[in-house]
Order: sequence, then structure tokens, then C-alpha cells
Amino acid sequence: MVTLRPGGPAAPDSSALAVVVLSSEETASDGQGGSGEAGTAGSATVRDGYQVSPIAGAACAELGINLDALLTTHTFGGDAGSVLLVPLARAEPPARLLLVGAGTGSGADWRSAGAALARRAGAGDRVALVADPDSAALAAFTEGLALASYRQPRGAGKAASDVTAASADAEVGDLSAGQTDLQGDERVTDAVDAADASRETDEVSPAEEPAVPVTGPERGHGVDEVIVWTSRALTPTELAEAAEAVRRAGVLARAVLTARDLVNMPSLVKSPEWLAARAVAAARAAGLDASLMDVRELEARGFGGLVAVGAASVRPPYLVELRYDGPPTADGAELGHRVLVGKGITFDSGGLSLKPAGSMAGMKTDMSGAAAVLATMVALPELGAPGRVTGLLCIAENMIGAAAMRPGDVITCWGGRTVEVLNTDAEGRLVLADGLAYAAGALGADLLVDLATLTGAISVALGRRTAGLFASDDALADGLTAAAAEAGERVWRLPLVEEYRPALESPVADLANIGRALDVGGGSITAALFLREFTDGLPWAHLDIAGTARADSDDAEITRGGTGWGVRTLLRWLTTAAAPTAVDSSVPAAVPAS
Repeated sequence: MVTLRPGGPAAPDSSALAVVVLSSEETASDGQGGSGEAGTAGSATVRDGYQVSPIAGAACAELGINLDALLTTHTFGGDAGSVLLVPLARAEPPARLLLVGAGTGSGADWRSAGAALARRAGAGDRVALVADPDSAALAAFTEGLALASYRQPRGAGKAASDVTAASADAEVGDLSAGQTDLQGDERVTDAVDAADASRETDEVSPAEEPAVPVTGPERGHGVDEVIVWTSRALTPTELAEAAEAVRRAGVLARAVLTARDLVNMPSLVKSPEWLAARAVAAARAAGLDASLMDVRELEARGFGGLVAVGAASVRPPYLVELRYDGPPTADGAELGHRVLVGKGITFDSGGLSLKPAGSMAGMKTDMSGAAAVLATMVALPELGAPGRVTGLLCIAENMIGAAAMRPGDVITCWGGRTVEVLNTDAEGRLVLADGLAYAAGALGADLLVDLATLTGAISVALGRRTAGLFASDDALADGLTAAAAEAGERVWRLPLVEEYRPALESPVADLANIGRALDVGGGSITAALFLREFTDGLPWAHLDIAGTARADSDDAEITRGGTGWGVRTLLRWLTTAAAPTAVDSSVPAAVPAS
């Protein structure tokens, strides 16, 4: 999708010419962006209030456009993600000129520029882009372009009747390449709005917000190719670095799109066995080891959370285990065994603690955590991530029926800890409890990270663009926070308040699945405290992505529907992670929220 052409004029057969404009007042004199993480590689031409490539003026002049006059007339300052579209009265290509703002030249701004170009360029366009990005900026631009070009699968599909049929279908798609064999080849941006769920449940539906579809030239998914023309020739080393940056950005973007496809698949098709079969097929295609446990094995091995949550569904639960063993780190540091655990509720009715109808509409996305873990795992080989990583997908469907888990039931999770179920709509923590305990007790994990669309309270606290981070280890929290910032996925660390732990006490079990013993509120905190009980004192982090896993409208690289949130953060963290540190399980992990 992105090709680099150094030291030459724009391609004459391009359907559109785009010029990147940076805000010169905020751009550092060395050409680096405000964050220092990305910037420009060439010696840019600086004007009053903006900065462009030295060849931009000449490229526009060939089209009869005075670039300086155009920028001045329209007071276009190059704000990140801004676009000025100029139709050209020409019989031959290019037929349009686009001025694309890249702000201060930070990685986030280049990502916004790529996303803006994807939305404003025409479908099937071949765009000549005049800019001088360095390798980091080029990677960020590529990410934004690919992610904003995503369109949801469209088509009713058909239900998977059994595991065998699902497994056969799974061979067709290549999740490791960001492609899924979804029914219907049309893609649109579409999602379902729903009302807020109860704050005490494991899930929140998107708040009802008006989503205004963009029409006309503002739409434009499906840019065919972007050819980046730089003002100077690059050395072989610089060319190799740029090509590798684009390649890695493409791998990362395809992983996110894989997660989005899985999240957006209707639950009619996306049964637990469908998702489990595709996960195994995708992992093996990517070169990972993969295995799954069906309901009989889950029952025999004591996975009481998964079995109880999936008991009412005619489509039984599964646990999928994906294993990756990467090369050693360059400095020989021992990273330990890192285990990712994803919540994979393929549809959440709330069980007998039934959700309101409006809150149920978006619950096909309640497996976003498992989708993120799967997409992350299949991308690791292509990125050459160091060390040993295991992914666990805890997959079930939470339905109603004669066999349903009841409020007041006491279940036994993996490892023997008992839980009194006070709310069947707080089911995600039950399947995660099995996964975390199994990872800590049977897999020899050194470090645990879980992702889950867990609580409605997290959206109330942080909104729809920031995920909640809870952690028992400061170094792990810092690493994930840094990775999220670099990836453009914002997190905010929240405290594990030890004084709230008594709220989970139960008179008939080791703990209750919601905090009602004391009226402390803080649903996201008590949910995290519940999960901590199953980590065996290991360094552990919990990402509550109930707000960020889905979006009601397009925004920069985010597209309406499932967002694939967490894939970019996990991949950056796993490719740059430091060795884990020990944690004293006897000391409460209470961390200030600032």
C-alpha cells in the first residue's frame, strides 16, 4: 500500500497528488516532531506557519498551482489530520490535490495524517505523496492509512453447526495476513448503538451517541497505493530501514484488522467453536503451537468458571492455548514466560441477570479481549518478538436457559478457589479467573496480562478512548503505559484499593463475583481485585477495555464498530519488553491514579 520513491518527481499517472504540511512553529529545528518519536528526514522548506518538502512547490507548479498562495489563502496551517482538497481542471491525472496536515511531526500526528488521507482520497486511488518522513514517521503514516481504510465485513453469513465445519472453513482464511474468510465480500462502516449496561456487570454497551455518516468526497476507503516521493536520494541503509519500518507497520495494522474482523462478526456465526477453530487455524498458519480444550476436558480439569458461564448455551465453551517461542533478546536478558489472557464471550445476554434489550445489542463485541490476544499472537513471528509468550482465549457464550448459572450458585474455578455468583452478568471475571489461575499454576507463567471488556464503570470513569490499567507491579505498568503511548492507545492507571477488598467477601465461598459485602462502589476496582485473587502473586496487569473496544463513529485511525484495541499496545510491549521483576504478594498493590 505504501511505496517509497526517493529523490524524484511525483508519478505522472497518479490519480491524486498529496502534499504533507507540518506546523513549522512547533516543529523542532532538526526536523523531529514535538514528541521526538518521528519526524522529517529531509531539509524542509519553512514558510510562515507551515513546513513542506523542498520539492512540494515545484510539484504543485507543474499542475498550475501556487502552493504558497494556496496555503495562505486558505490559512491552512497543517494541523494533524486536517485536509484541504483542491479539484484540478485537468484532462490527465492527477485530478486532485490534497494538502494533508501532519501537525508537529510526532508519531501520533503522522498517524492522523495517514488516516485523514485514507478517508479523503478516493477508493482505488493511486496517490503520489510529497513528504520527507523519517522511518518512524513513515511507519506511523502507514499504520494510520491502513487502519482508517478498514471497512466492516458485510453479509448475513451462516451459523457454524459444529466444530468440524468451522475447522474446515478456517483453512480458507489467513488471519496471520490480516484476512478472514468472512461471509460476504462487501465492507461498510456500521455498528449498533445501545444503552448503558448496569455498572455492576462485566460489560457496558456503547452510550447512545449520534453517529453522523460522512458522505461525498469525505468518504474514501480503499486507497490502492501511496507512493511517497522524497526530496533527496536515500542511502541503501536508509532505504532498508524505511522498507523495514513500512513492513512492520503493515504487520501491526493487519493484526489490528484481524481483531476488528473477528469482533465485528455477528454472533449467529461467531459461536465459541467457530472462534476457537479459527484461532487454532490462524495460529498454526503463523507457525505457532496451538491446542484447545472442549467442554468435556474443561469439566474434567476443573475449569468451573468457563463451564458455568457456558452451561446454558447449546454452543459449549472452549479454552484455546497459543504458544510462541521467540529468539533471545539482543543483550541476553531473560524475559521470562509472559502469558496473555483474553476474555472471549462471543455473546453476552447477561444470563439470568438479563441485560436490557438495548444493552444486549452490541454484545457480539464481548470477545474483544480474546480477539486482541489472538491477533497479537499471530503477528509475533513476523515481528521477530523475543522470548516466550503464551496466549489463552477463554471462550464461552453467556445465555439463559434451564441449565443456566443462577444467582446464589457457588462454583469452583481452576485451582480450587470457590466463588459465589451474585450476578450472572458479571461473567467475564469468572472465565478470566480460570485462565489466570491456570496460567499461574499449570503453565509456569512469570508474568500475566489480561484484556477484557469487563466493566461499565470504566467507561464512566475514563470515557471511550482511554482504557483502565490495573497492575500489581510498577515496572509492568510502566512498560504497558509507555507501549500504549507509543502505539496511540491511551491507558490510565487506576488503583487497586485494598480497603475495597472486603466488598468481595462471601459467607459461603472464598469470594463473591461482585462487590456487595460493602457498599464501596468502584466497580472496575473491585473487578480487578477479584482477578488479582487468581494470579498467585505474580506480576500481573489487567486492561479493562470495555470503553475502548468499540466505537460509534470514525475518528482518526479508529473506525466504527470493533476497534481492535490492545493489539498495537501488546505488540509494542512484547517487542520491547524488559525482564519481569518479582512482586511480593503479601503487599497490597495500591497505586495512586495520577
